Amino acid sequence: MPNNFVWYEHMTTDLAAAEAFYGAVMGWTAKDSGMAGMRYDLLCVGDKQFGGAMALPADALAAGARPGWMAHVGVDDVDAFAARVKEAGGAVHREPQDIPGVGRFAMVADPQGAMFFLFMGNGPAPERPAFGAPGFPGWHELHAADGQSALAFYSRLFGWTKGETHDMGPMGIYQLFTAGAAPIGGMMTKAADTPAPVWLYYFNVDDIEAAAGRVKGAGGEVLMGPHEVPGGGWIVHARDPQGALFALTGPHM
Repeated sequence: MPNNFVWYEHMTTDLAAAEAFYGAVMGWTAKDSGMAGMRYDLLCVGDKQFGGAMALPADALAAGARPGWMAHVGVDDVDAFAARVKEAGGAVHREPQDIPGVGRFAMVADPQGAMFFLFMGNGPAPERPAFGAPGFPGWHELHAADGQSALAFYSRLFGWTKGETHDMGPMGIYQLFTAGAAPIGGMMTKAADTPAPVWLYYFNVDDIEAAAGRVKGAGGEVLMGPHEVPGGGWIVHARDPQGALFALTGPHM
């Protein structure tokens, strides 16, 4: 499906340690992609690839980059969408370029500064796993400077539409959004102590308590949860040993 999340990328200061951590928590395996000129590992659930991992380059670290997760939204014309991001007040941090044999991408940010990638593959997109499939990314959450205007930007850019709205009291409004029929994520105005607008990615687990225990056991930090959310699911917000934020979602067994 176009204009949906298609790939997830982890950038870190210690690639081997990060892969060992997520292997222990999520059961992922990593293998060298064979990309010329750099080490880029493919992250897999079983034999299915869903993302990649790489060490942060020295120049990126010098510029203030820190370990984190980013995702690629699949589009049918990277250059046209990058131009539309600029026209809407966003930024292009890495101009469109080709990945030989793979596709074309650009690194962009929305008008409030939250970063993501645009991507167009050379071939057909891989089959999407079933919603909630353990090990795979399952939810996409934007902590925006202003949730309402952020949704307007992404709706114009990608055609995403409003889903259900949840009033979280002092935390504000949580707005679900859809790409097609089903919700794929939520947007909200960020908390005052969140330094800057950011996308937070949730990975599916089959037992939220057990997964939270694995985070702690592997040297990570549980920042929030397990916490029940509307619809009967449970979530955990966490930080890996290198400092990257991520989240988990799944049932409470």
